[in-house]
Amino acid sequence: MHELGIVFYIIKDVKEAAAENGVSHVDAVVMNIGEVSTVVPEYLTDCWRWAADKEAVLQGCELKIHSIPAVSYCEDCRTEFETVRFGKTCPHCQSGKTYLLRGNEVEIKEIEVMNQ
Repeated sequence: MHELGIVFYIIKDVKEAAAENGVSHVDAVVMNIGEVSTVVPEYLTDCWRWAADKEAVLQGCELKIHSIPAVSYCEDCRTEFETVRFGKTCPHCQSGKTYLLRGNEVEIKEIEVMNQ
């Protein structure tokens, strides 16, 4: 379960951003998690709750997760297609000359703070 390690990095980054901006409490952290990122959102949320409550600036802070669909691109016919549904083979021309455009993200999108 690598989600706990990811949570520790998120907490580190959020605490640094809060300190740099004079924020005493963060209300929510919004994450973009790609469909093929290998991160399990439920595990990430469980780890978040356990670890975030140990930090004063993050106590009660919500973790919001936006799922990013995996999309691949075919170099031969220049079309985009659903990666999870079709894999590495283009469903339009059957080419294997494809690559992932998006869907493997694990990134902090926003840090939400109510009035300080």
